[in-house]
Amino acid sequence: MNQNRIPVAGPSITQREIDYVTDAVTTCWYGEANKYHAKFEQAFAEYIGVRHAVSLPSCTSAIHLSLAALGVGPGDEVIVPDVTWIASAAPISYVGATAVFADIDERSWCLSPQSFETCITKNTKAVIVVDLYGSMPEMARIREIAARHGIAVVEDAAEAFGSQIGDRMAGSFGDTGVFSFHGSKTMTTGEGGMLVTDRDDLFERACFLRDHGRVPGDVNFFNHEVAFKYKMSSMQAALGLAQVERAEELVGRKREIFSWYEASLAALPGVSLNATLPGTTNSYWMSTIVLDSSIGLDKVEFGRALAARGVDTRPFFHPLSSIPAYQHDAEAAKARTRNVASYQLSPCGVNLPCGLSLTREQADFVCDQVRAVLAECGISAAVSEAA
Repeated sequence: MNQNRIPVAGPSITQREIDYVTDAVTTCWYGEANKYHAKFEQAFAEYIGVRHAVSLPSCTSAIHLSLAALGVGPGDEVIVPDVTWIASAAPISYVGATAVFADIDERSWCLSPQSFETCITKNTKAVIVVDLYGSMPEMARIREIAARHGIAVVEDAAEAFGSQIGDRMAGSFGDTGVFSFHGSKTMTTGEGGMLVTDRDDLFERACFLRDHGRVPGDVNFFNHEVAFKYKMSSMQAALGLAQVERAEELVGRKREIFSWYEASLAALPGVSLNATLPGTTNSYWMSTIVLDSSIGLDKVEFGRALAARGVDTRPFFHPLSSIPAYQHDAEAAKARTRNVASYQLSPCGVNLPCGLSLTREQADFVCDQVRAVLAECGISAAVSEAA
């Protein structure tokens, strides 16, 4: 990679992480193998404000385990927002259920409560609520709708570590909450994930299913069900413990980076940045810019123009109903005409560089390049007139 390029994402690793991982690889064997798992899970549960946390190899496995623990299977439907990474929806197929793609809210970019309710049928068993890019939806309305219809809630907080509604943390609003610790996330274990819950029954079921269907503590290899192998390594857990101990620092840095972009770009006409609903505190995993369609520049063209200027970006997620993986899916076909906001927002958005090592100087450079690209579309003239 060109070292002069500004990458989209990246972690913050200090001596604390190095020391913990070194200790884990040195000492966490045999009887001490789970030492860091226990510390990490306890620290993470305390930070989120829940009773239980289960460390896993990925957020995808956490969603899969959530659905399996909830008893979702063939004949059931699970509602998921159309605009998200495929990992939010793929586990629905893993358990043999049907994914139903609901529209997103044009302000929060998260699941629209109205669309959610419209998509409910007698077969709806669960809803996966995605906190997109650190934003959070109208969770009270979604929870009320779900409770009224007897629908389980899985909160996909993979992108929202540190976000809040009031004083309640993202990931604590569902029957389960799930997190990603991919290398691009605000806190990382390289790869990894976490399932959190306040429900004892789901915690016990998840612990049973993640270890090949054997009772926790069993040493006789006497498996009771065919289940999964979903465990994190001690080195990952040690890295995660160090990161969650630095949670406020990491989340604070993400908010600072977004504030730089907001100060520089928010006044541009035809430009929208991450929104925050009233009562919500956004952790801004990704600082994102969405252009008005009238500008005539889609996310691919915008990304290429910035790449030519030394700035890497990521495209706003495509609607799942539009991608080849769901090309022949009957529910996706319905979503293509139903989900107006998803298809309006997705084509014009990109994630800007917001790795934890980003400097103010680099952010200013990114903003300069964004303005230069938009100037070529006539946006600078509009700014001058407005000024």
